[in-house]
Amino acid sequence: MNDMTSIAAQAMASENGKPFKLSRRGFLGSSLGALVLGVTLPAGRVRAQAAAASVAPGSRIAAFLEIRADSIVLFRSAFIEGGQGIFTAMAQIVGEELDVDPVNFVVEGAPPGPDYLLTGGARFTGGSMSVRMSYDTMRKLGASARQMLLQAAATRLGVPVAELTTEPGRAVHAASGRTVPYGEIADAAAELPIPANVVLRDRADFRWIGKPVARLDARDKSTGKAKYAIDLKVDGMLYAAVQHSPRLGGEPGALQNEAAVRGMPGFHSIHRLPGAVAVVANSWWRARMAVEALQVSWTEAAPGTAHTMPADFSTEAHMATLKAKTGDGVAFEAEGDAAGALAGAHRVVEATYDAPHLAHGQLEPPSALARWNDDGTLELWIPNQAPEMFQADAAKLAGIAPDKVIIHSPMLGGFFGRHFLYQTANPYPQAILLSKAVGRPVKLIWSREEEFLRDALRPTAAVRFRAGLDASGTPVALSAVAIGEGPTGRWFGRQPDKVDSSAVEGIAGKVYAIPNRRVGQIHVDDPAIIGFWRSVGHSMNDFFYETFFDEMADAGGQDPYELRHRLLANSPRHRTLLEAVAELSGGWRRGPFTAEDGTRRARGVAMASPFGSEVATIAEVSLEKGETVVHDVWVAIDPGSIVNPAIIGAQVNSAVALGLSSALFEEVVYVDGMPQARNYDGYQILTPDRMPRVHVRIVESGAPMGGIGEPGLPGVPPAVANAVSVLAGQRVRGLPLSKLNLKGVDG
Repeated sequence: MNDMTSIAAQAMASENGKPFKLSRRGFLGSSLGALVLGVTLPAGRVRAQAAAASVAPGSRIAAFLEIRADSIVLFRSAFIEGGQGIFTAMAQIVGEELDVDPVNFVVEGAPPGPDYLLTGGARFTGGSMSVRMSYDTMRKLGASARQMLLQAAATRLGVPVAELTTEPGRAVHAASGRTVPYGEIADAAAELPIPANVVLRDRADFRWIGKPVARLDARDKSTGKAKYAIDLKVDGMLYAAVQHSPRLGGEPGALQNEAAVRGMPGFHSIHRLPGAVAVVANSWWRARMAVEALQVSWTEAAPGTAHTMPADFSTEAHMATLKAKTGDGVAFEAEGDAAGALAGAHRVVEATYDAPHLAHGQLEPPSALARWNDDGTLELWIPNQAPEMFQADAAKLAGIAPDKVIIHSPMLGGFFGRHFLYQTANPYPQAILLSKAVGRPVKLIWSREEEFLRDALRPTAAVRFRAGLDASGTPVALSAVAIGEGPTGRWFGRQPDKVDSSAVEGIAGKVYAIPNRRVGQIHVDDPAIIGFWRSVGHSMNDFFYETFFDEMADAGGQDPYELRHRLLANSPRHRTLLEAVAELSGGWRRGPFTAEDGTRRARGVAMASPFGSEVATIAEVSLEKGETVVHDVWVAIDPGSIVNPAIIGAQVNSAVALGLSSALFEEVVYVDGMPQARNYDGYQILTPDRMPRVHVRIVESGAPMGGIGEPGLPGVPPAVANAVSVLAGQRVRGLPLSKLNLKGVDG
């Protein structure tokens, strides 16, 4: 079980017995004119609790499927669509066994409930888990529904079920030439018991799985029909904007110009919130103008108070603290005798690497829409990755039972680890309070400046490496000590005698044949609010390890590609992947070499094993006036088996863009306890003109299915950094590259 699977399981363990709660409004709206295939969902709380205790997630067809009279299939996805293509993938998987073309699916996010706890007894869209952890269950769901339809068709046509088969959307009796559309027999099928055992299609007979099926959401996104949280409206709604304390932990004091703000156009009310002030108005722009006009005196929290940023905190000082730590820390991985092998090595190579805090920098601003209903329920429309977690937390905040909280999960404008249940980094607690205070629905949107101020950041970290080489330059020992804090321990509890796996993933578990290895961690609290970032610990730890690998290779007089290839002799899956990326790039050559356009270039290589998949990456780079220019990135990815190659290609391209952006530019800098960047003018990201050509090869090894959304990222920073080291003649041990002094290097 990987980190994010464990995260979901921990967070949701207490939710397994929660009642299934489906908004009556939402259910009737989506089911109007449809024939629900399956049993009626329990409506009362007692019945729901009893059902929840016995529900095997993914087994109740009615929780997932409705087949309408026109044979269009409504599918409720346990996983949230955020641009990663999960709605399309689910339609392919279920449609394959149901025998319905994915184009005839309408997919929406499922409400909270026990039926949807498909990720290790929990539900979490993240960690590249969705397809790989639900694949078999969703296939069986589709096959079970198909079998029920066949049985209903057999009764209607008066023939044995064994004489029937299906073609997309209909049951077929070949002997008589008769067919029955699914929509005409869905009501009869609903009365039948769900079969205990079904036969799944042979892979050779797949119509849609493994094929580049077009995205189901592409048209609505292209035509502006897609609705995100910030697009939603309900009757009687007011708008709100907030101003947070410049330093985390501050509380609002005096409002010096309150009277003037109350006279601004559209003004409704001013509210003091924990760590913030809010203005409610009849439009969001008016609310924003008013709240930003407020002159607030902020009080400082006492030192040591929870969720408080020290007034003297700075990025520079914190990194110095990390690098000053000594010792080997608590061991996470230990093979052989690393200390002994280092003591007897022909040569020892030592280096310390570091990476900064990163913001999520998502395009979609954080928002929340809250409405208190007359029946005492609280209805929330909120971007989220885990509906049950948000339901439980909202209930606690509101002081009501979880089944009184109705969660709607709109399509997300990207994931990146941003939509987790972070304290202080989500607007929905504020929206709940504001809606309660004004007695009307309230939609709260954070401005870009407030988002940058309160984002939950990727942690900052340093890693200290020592490697021992023999007389031939081959690594015989490696010791790595990660220094910092991981997000898993932050949000789900840290045990002092155990290592947070999210702090060392990408350093531990490497498959290179280095016989003596030790990986440990020295925990140091990160003063910032930290969270999950795309590919989590792999996003920086593979940079640390794979760049140090090149440093080992250079110290031993070895070509870094050839050394990797040699140390993977006993790992045929990884060696095949490394060979595949070299072939994809036209053959490995490190450089420097002169390209056809006359530029002096070099290549770097890196490997990563994130989220159950394996990835090999090569980047071709030049230096122009001291700036890094990335021309091409080649990625070979082995996720074991695949559902949609087009989605994989898109996800790898996306991951390359984000990985390159973090490698070249991104960095959150704190001074006096405050982040210096409050918008994109101070937080540089990759622009379209800096995006390289990306070449992707999918290698299906047949290994257990791995993730897709995140694995393409971790290999990019080290591959680029390794190429830059060749051109610059100096090691790259920290990111982003833009802060390095490469001026004067001949480009």
